[in-house]
Amino acid sequence: MEEKIAGSHRLTLNDRERGTLTGVLDVVSFDENTIVLDTDMGLLTIKGKDLHVSRLTLDKGEIDIEGRCDSLVYSANENYHRSGQSILARLFK
Repeated sequence: MEEKIAGSHRLTLNDRERGTLTGVLDVVSFDENTIVLDTDMGLLTIKGKDLHVSRLTLDKGEIDIEGRCDSLVYSANENYHRSGQSILARLFK
């Protein structure tokens, strides 16, 4: 796995309705109220309403989201054990 450069994680939120993130390693889960991302800086839980992933490029570690963001919470990902499959692999089983 390619090592990420420190400081490569960036989060931009415009008007609480559109966001762009870099440094995303995986999408753990998402629905219209919650998006959980594994990032370079730990797990990021985004809560809100009518949330949508409008663009996902895991090769570059980028994601664009739309919808009303009510909270963004980071937590350590030490207790998170990856299933070994990306969200796309789990979706297309």
